[in-house]
Amino acid sequence: MKKAALLSIAMLGLTACSQGVQTMTDRTASPCGDKPNCVSTQDNREKYQLAPFTLTANASLDNIEEVALKLPGAKTAVKEGGYLRIECTSRIMRFVDDLELKIDGRTLVVRSESRVGYSDFGVNRKRADQLREQLKQSGLIE
Repeated sequence: MKKAALLSIAMLGLTACSQGVQTMTDRTASPCGDKPNCVSTQDNREKYQLAPFTLTANASLDNIEEVALKLPGAKTAVKEGGYLRIECTSRIMRFVDDLELKIDGRTLVVRSESRVGYSDFGVNRKRADQLREQLKQSGLIE
C-alpha cells in the first residue's frame, strides 16, 4: 500500500511539472490549430482572429515587455531580436499559456495559446484584449 501511495505522489509531482517548456520555436507566423484555445493576429478565421496591433514610433520590445509583464501571472521566457515569449500562469490550476509577441515593421504580431486542454474559455482573447488596452494607454500602439 505504501508503494502505491508513493508511486501516486511521484506521478502527481511529475504531471504537475510537465507544463514547463525548455525550448519552443517561434510560432507567431503560424495560424492557430482547430481547438478553441488560441488567438492570433496572423489567423484569418473569425473565432481565432485578433485585429492588428499597429505600433507607434516610440514602441520597442523593451517597453512592450514592460507592459506585458503587468498581465496576471506573466513572466518572460524568451527575448531575442524582435521576438518575445511571455508565459502566463493561472493562479489556481497553474495552467501555462504562451503569449508570443514579435515586431514586424510597424506591426506587433500577437499570438496567445494554451499549452494544455481543449478550450480556454476565452482566457487568451481576454489576455490579448488586456494587452491591447495597456499598450494603448502606454502610447505604444495606435
